[in-house]
Amino acid sequence: MAAPKIDPSLHQERKPDWIKVRLPSNPVFFSTKAMISDLRLHTVCESAQCPNRWECWSGGTATMMIAGDRCTRACGFCAVDTAKPFPLEEDEPQRVAEAVRRMKLKHVVITAVARDDIPDGGAEHFARTIAEIRKVDPSIVIEILTPDFNGKDDSLRTVVDATPQIFNHNLETVERLTPMVRSRAKYRLSLDFLKRAKELADSLGQKMVTKSGLMLGLGEQENELFQAMDDLREAGVGVLTLGQYLRPSPQHLPVVEYITPETFELYGEIARKKGFTHVASGPLVRSSYHASDFNPIDQAGF
Repeated sequence: MAAPKIDPSLHQERKPDWIKVRLPSNPVFFSTKAMISDLRLHTVCESAQCPNRWECWSGGTATMMIAGDRCTRACGFCAVDTAKPFPLEEDEPQRVAEAVRRMKLKHVVITAVARDDIPDGGAEHFARTIAEIRKVDPSIVIEILTPDFNGKDDSLRTVVDATPQIFNHNLETVERLTPMVRSRAKYRLSLDFLKRAKELADSLGQKMVTKSGLMLGLGEQENELFQAMDDLREAGVGVLTLGQYLRPSPQHLPVVEYITPETFELYGEIARKKGFTHVASGPLVRSSYHASDFNPIDQAGF
């Protein structure tokens, strides 16, 4: 399917008043930054230019990004560098676990760049990282945000076997816009990937919740958004995040529309009525923003 084109007249570059980011002043922000630098770790907070990094780091938390900071895909929305990746660092899982220990986290989010250059897409690296965190504290809630591993069953099983409590893979946008927004990724493949992850965990008797997220403001229509919600529910997804797309640079896709906070609140209510266990919906919401607000043990009946 050919990628749709956005009408240039619809572009909106001026941010509205409700898109505000507070600069850091809390000393915890700087200690978190120093710790991440000391352990030679990457975070999606920095690499993806997350608007909430000031708040999260000031709160002593961060979303770790493993497998390097070079992605093999060139998605039209993403600020992470597209380049030939370096080899995996064998001690990275231990360094991530040490960061978790130092920050005394009870809920940790681990994501990764797409590594299409590796046969398993980095799945074993995810599993090793989860195992090292478990050594720090077996009670930590581990949430992972994975690429699609090109839909490979073996890679999916490797990660699910590592027993994360929350398995996140973002749909990112509606079906019509997927060819334009996501490099190589396919809408139906992502839905199937999420469905298989949940079915596999259930078959193994594992208590795992699946999660996904959508960016708004790329030109999607309401009916398309609601269809995406229905598709995610049909795939067994229980947790949903909805946030505003923000353009990282002039080389990335433009913002077509800034969705109002009131509309985000409405969409959140609609999503809950569709059966999602937990929904975070707002202009600055991202996949890992306030991720610990959802406790799968308390809210999913585990």
